[in-house]
Amino acid sequence: MDRLLSMKVFQRVVDEGGFSAAARVLDMSPAAVTRLFGDLEHRLGARLMYRTTRKLNLTEAGESYLQQVRRILQEIDDADAAVASNTQELQGTIHVLTCPVLASCVLAPVIARWRERYPKVALAIEIDPFPQLRVDEFDVTLMEVDQDYDANVVAKPLAHTEWIVCASPGYLKRASTPRQPLDLARHDYLRFPWQQNGASYNRRFRLRPAQGEGEPVEVDMPVVLQSVSFEVLHRAALDGVGIAVLSSLLVAPHLASGALVRLLPDWVFGHSIVYATVPSRKLMPARTRAFLTFLSELLPAQV
Repeated sequence: MDRLLSMKVFQRVVDEGGFSAAARVLDMSPAAVTRLFGDLEHRLGARLMYRTTRKLNLTEAGESYLQQVRRILQEIDDADAAVASNTQELQGTIHVLTCPVLASCVLAPVIARWRERYPKVALAIEIDPFPQLRVDEFDVTLMEVDQDYDANVVAKPLAHTEWIVCASPGYLKRASTPRQPLDLARHDYLRFPWQQNGASYNRRFRLRPAQGEGEPVEVDMPVVLQSVSFEVLHRAALDGVGIAVLSSLLVAPHLASGALVRLLPDWVFGHSIVYATVPSRKLMPARTRAFLTFLSELLPAQV
């Protein structure tokens, strides 16, 4: 049995969600994929998946083994890339994780330029509203987090942003313009659940002085829309549904055009930093280093 090939098959079956899909990606027959997977389970003496007609579920042993397989295969790719980078043009795939707003506002606009510069390096971008929880699974994680964020990761700061209170002129004409934080109690709130398990619609709205001096103010606001997608909240704010807290990175063009209005400019919901993070391992492929340099060159011009 080709041990390395079996590991690659296992990872691909998980990533593609099935044996037939994995076979297509690997350019193998479904029978070959199934056989290699069965041989792997037999050699390990453990069941890695529960298989039904509808979906695959990893066993506890499968979850643990998958983490090790990902690490091993990544280290093999990194070793190949380290050698190749000294003799040929950069190539391979960079696996990137980011939140929806950074995917749309930071990555999407620069993909064409990346392809021009590194035509043989593909980007595989996955979206998660809480990417900071999965840093070790990807080559690069791009995230916007509170300035007090602290984690055991290698993080490169790319830009500083503010979370500001915004609404459309149409909404303000209909509902009036708040002049002080307590006025927000009479307005409709388009809310992002700031914690991953935050499902409550009755959280208090907290604002801080923009200059950092003075006490924060908390206001109860009625939530009319909640979403983990800032694009949804942004669109709703543009359409006059209510008031939203949005990143200055996202709304800068609409503030400039007048499509959105910044409210209570002496107050902010918070300050944050856009980071590019990598797993804390010693070996970093040349393509990953090139991608980090590329981001640090372009992002300051966009913020």
